[in-house]
Parts: sequence; structure tokens; C-alpha cells
Amino acid sequence: MSVRALKGNGRWWALAGCLLWLTFTFFPLYWVAITSFKTPLGVVGGPTYIPFVDFEPSLSAWSELLSGQRGQFYNTFIASTIVGLSASLLATVIGSMAAYALVRFTFEVKLLSAVIFVVIAFGGYLIGYNFLGLRQGPSLIYAFVAALSLAVASSRLRLPGPVLGNNDIVFWFVSQRMFPPIVAAFALFLMYTEMGKMGVKLVDTYVGLTFAYVAFSLPIVIWLMRDFFEALPIEVEEAAMVDNVPSWRIFFGIVVPMSKPGLIATFMITLAFVWNEFLFALFLTSSKWQTLPILVAGQNSQRGDEWWAISAAALVAIIPMVIMAGILSRLMRSGLLLGAIK
Repeated sequence: MSVRALKGNGRWWALAGCLLWLTFTFFPLYWVAITSFKTPLGVVGGPTYIPFVDFEPSLSAWSELLSGQRGQFYNTFIASTIVGLSASLLATVIGSMAAYALVRFTFEVKLLSAVIFVVIAFGGYLIGYNFLGLRQGPSLIYAFVAALSLAVASSRLRLPGPVLGNNDIVFWFVSQRMFPPIVAAFALFLMYTEMGKMGVKLVDTYVGLTFAYVAFSLPIVIWLMRDFFEALPIEVEEAAMVDNVPSWRIFFGIVVPMSKPGLIATFMITLAFVWNEFLFALFLTSSKWQTLPILVAGQNSQRGDEWWAISAAALVAIIPMVIMAGILSRLMRSGLLLGAIK
């Protein structure tokens, strides 16, 4: 067999593998789509695959969803859109600035200062709550302010012990994603509840949920953007420094335009995490600012899971991210995200 024939057979095998993987990937989406157009009897009566061939499609699940019988669909969709876009944008902006600082500047944090912060924070909270008669909210705030002030002041002294550098700080950020999310969600709920007793309502509010998602997304943004900033040529920034250009103008005027591909990719990834997040929305919302994952999870009744309603709600939650993925793929094909892929 000739080399040309072998190459031809290899292409056919590659095409067959791609088609098989495409079928494997898209079949769940197809199944969700056709299930949303089935009646309850059509779902429990056995598997059917092709509309108008082996089952008659129905719009009952969609009419119940869009009419509000299955929950406040429009309010939930708007809340997911507002919180998702704003939290992803804020996390990308703040995380990018932090990542740039960790790449271009040298930071040193004394380990003993970190120990002082932890000891003062926990000890101050326990003293304020158990001995001074303060409520949990004020005791937590006072302890945090005192611990942060003493840690910053002690970092300027010549303290014994190891010194943590930029790589250690980055590892600390990334390590925040190693904790089980339930720990952070429960802690935030307790903190928000105490803040509500002080007159600052954060449970079931835009500010409270957005703050949680920004904090939840910062580690992944810093991790992604740090690698991208390290790949940028530093010569352009050094030339601007020779002309006495301020650091903030270098970042926004030079670095950000050069980093657009990475910023777009990071924003898309962050939006996907926030859009699909369930646990924080379950703990920190009750009605007004509930997101689409909560709506999808609530599509059941006393009879059990109603898959026709779940499929309709899930399809609505999937479509916006599919559109985002299409936009991202177009940017990738045009070569805009070549630097981010590297």
C-alpha cells in the first residue's frame, strides 16, 4: 500500500473519530432539547427520539416555564445575566491588575506577619465576643481591622523567619480553590447574616451575591492572567518607563491593549464558572436574586423530578453559554486568541 493511500485512510479514520466524538458530545444536548417538547406521558412512556416520527411534540413545558408557573423565569434570567456579567467583569479587572503586579513587581511577605494576622484575627474575635460582650458582627470587624493593621506594621520590621515571595502569594491565591465550596458558602452566609443584624443587608441582594462570585473567581483569573502577562515582551514597558510614564498609564495604555486576547478568554472562562455556579446562589439567595441553576434544580413536584420541565429550564440556561462559546470560537479561528492559547 502506498504512502498516499495510507494518508488517505488516516484522514478517513480521523474524520470518523471526530464524527463519533461530535455525536457523543451533542447527543445529551439533543436529548434535553427533545425532552423539553414532550408531554409527561411521553417522558414516562418510554424513549422516543425523533419529533413528528415517534412522538408528537408539545409546548406545554415551555408555556409553563415562560408563563411563570414554574417559577419567576424572567426575573431569574435577568438576575443571572446581571450578576454573571458584572461579577465576571469585576473579577477580570481586579484579578488582571493583581496578576500584573505579581509579574512586574517584587513582593515580600514575612511568614511571621501572616501568623500575627491569624492569631490576632481569631483571638480578637473570641475576646470581643466572649469577654467584651460584643456581637459577632462588630467583634469580627474590629478583630479583622486590628489584625490587618498589626500585620502590615509588623511586615516593616526585621522579623525572624522565612520570607514569602511572589510565587508563594500566587500559590496562596490558587489554594483558595482547593477548599470545599461548602465551607466558604456557609461562612459567607453566617457573615452576611451578622451584617444584616447590623443593618447592612447582603443576603438575597445583588451586592452580596456579586461580592461572593468576585471572590470566588479571583484565584482563577490571577492564575490565568499571570501566565499571559509573563509572555508579553517587557521592552515596550521599559521604553515607556524611560519617558517617565506612570505605571497605571503603562498598564491601561500599553499592557491592556496587548492583553486583549487573554482578557477575553479569561472573561469567558470566569463567566462560565459564575453562570453555572449553584452552591453560593443556594445559600446566599432566597427569591429576588436567585439564578438559573436554582430554577433548574427546583423543577420538581411531589411526584418527583419532572424531566420535561427540567429540560426546558436547562435548555434556557445552556443557550447563552453556547452563544458565548460560539463567539469565543470565532475569535480563536480568527487568530485573536493565539497568544492566550500559547
